[in-house]
Amino acid sequence: MFNRYLEINSEVKKAIEKGDPVVALESTIISHGMPYSQNVETAKKVERIIRENGAIPATIGIIKGKLKVGLSEEEIEYMGKAKNVFKVSRRDIPFIIAKQLDGATTVASTMIISALSGIKVFVTGGIGGVHRGAQETFDISADLMELANTNVAVVCAGAKSILDIGLTLEYLETHGVPVIGYNTDEFPAFYTRKSGFKVDYRVDSVNELAEIIKIKWDLKLNGGLVIGNPIPEEYEMDYDMINKAIDDAIIEANKRGIRGKDVTPFLLSKIKQITEGKSLESNIQLVYNNAVVGSKVAVELSKLYKR
Repeated sequence: MFNRYLEINSEVKKAIEKGDPVVALESTIISHGMPYSQNVETAKKVERIIRENGAIPATIGIIKGKLKVGLSEEEIEYMGKAKNVFKVSRRDIPFIIAKQLDGATTVASTMIISALSGIKVFVTGGIGGVHRGAQETFDISADLMELANTNVAVVCAGAKSILDIGLTLEYLETHGVPVIGYNTDEFPAFYTRKSGFKVDYRVDSVNELAEIIKIKWDLKLNGGLVIGNPIPEEYEMDYDMINKAIDDAIIEANKRGIRGKDVTPFLLSKIKQITEGKSLESNIQLVYNNAVVGSKVAVELSKLYKR
């Protein structure tokens, strides 16, 4: 039924059928996360890191209305250069397909397409969450609802610092989504290793992470897992500096009436400007770090399913 809409490249399809480790990657970071050609170079390097750590990368996007799993180098280049690439979450998928448009997948839509394809592990930068001031705006990322319902493990550097991390963790708890700290007791906050909030459980080995993931789904406890993997210390930004940059960016966004899905790209762009580009370098490095951990988790999970 899905073949009409879904196109999995031959290498990825073969790996999925054999139960070999595959790691999904989003495409928003290519089309909306950074300028050309840095976006393409970063996407290709993330794929190389995944291969070096024993897994097959599957970058996901929508090209001319087709759900693509495992973009080719030419397709990554296309997504990095093309104009009018829509940012696609759950609600957008049927419209982008029907109108045969191009779409860059967010955490939520990448999880959906991963699950349709049979991919169990997904690596991203940071998850979306509850926005600051959500008590009035009800601005809550669709990523959180997807984590509550879709069986994909998400390796990330926590939630983006621009969010209300406390409320984000409360939401995940309410919906039964485990929040795991990989080699950390504290939930990472994207640019920084600390957030002031504890994780549900600390796990120090990829073997144990894989076992937890498999047990969860063996028991039909549907929904994803958040694996918080802190940014490497050498690329961490100063906690006070980044929070001041975020506060200043939020004030400007409110003054300019920026709302909805335009908020996150505006804030990230503004923070990059305020930090003189340091935030973008941190963003790239934390994605590379997540790719290493996600690949290793996928390898161990593959072994467990093959027993």
